[in-house]
Amino acid sequence: MMSTQPQKRVIPDPPSKLKTYFTFFIILLLIFGSAIQTNTSITELIIGFPNMMDLLVQMLPPNWPYFGKIVPAMLETIRMALLGTTFGAIIAIPIALFSASNIVKNTWVFYPVRFILNLIRTIPDLLLAAIFVSIFGLGPLPGILALTIFSIGLVAKLTYEAIEAIDPGPMEAMTSVGANKIQWIFFGVIPQVLPHYISYVLYTFEVNIRAAAVLGLVGAGGIGLYYDRTLGFFEYDKTSSIIIFTLVVVLIIDFISTKLREKLI
Repeated sequence: MMSTQPQKRVIPDPPSKLKTYFTFFIILLLIFGSAIQTNTSITELIIGFPNMMDLLVQMLPPNWPYFGKIVPAMLETIRMALLGTTFGAIIAIPIALFSASNIVKNTWVFYPVRFILNLIRTIPDLLLAAIFVSIFGLGPLPGILALTIFSIGLVAKLTYEAIEAIDPGPMEAMTSVGANKIQWIFFGVIPQVLPHYISYVLYTFEVNIRAAAVLGLVGAGGIGLYYDRTLGFFEYDKTSSIIIFTLVVVLIIDFISTKLREKLI
């Protein structure tokens, strides 16, 4: 016999609903206040939209023969990203170990190291490149140094967070049989973190390819020099060729690194 009892109606919790509305109101208020403080205007965007379309028209069709001229610069960009990522990833290893609270128990050690790491990540790569250009002059070296520092900040940050999330069981077992700190790291930490570390390095290399493509705007070598030249002379068809070439290279590297990460993790 079927039950004739009425189904209970679920009534949302009023405080929870009020909290959602309040949060939504605060977000809208922040967006509106930010728009006012930055002089953002929808009207200006609408008025400037035809100019954006005119620029796109000038960029089409791309200057296909220009590809042959920018191949050496693109190869230099890839080499800059490769060197910067490699140097940064190597230097990031000890920094990540000293930043992990489950490896270094002393708060007077890992907190200052984390502070330095946050400071490194605060400085934009373009600013770093401009500083190194003023020190070492024009060329790829300032770009490599800027990407190295950027890679240290990114790889070390992700790696020390992965170290803090590892299973403490193997380390506790090794400690119980008298293993020292070096053995602890080599046989308990590295095997658990290595796949993540390699994945982070590959991801950083992808990011550095994109970053290296614009470092030439401040004289740090690579394909960015051609961005600066073509935009400065209003040769937008050549600029679109550079954009397409960069996009193809980035997509290829992204595909390869994604497949490698899938095999590692």
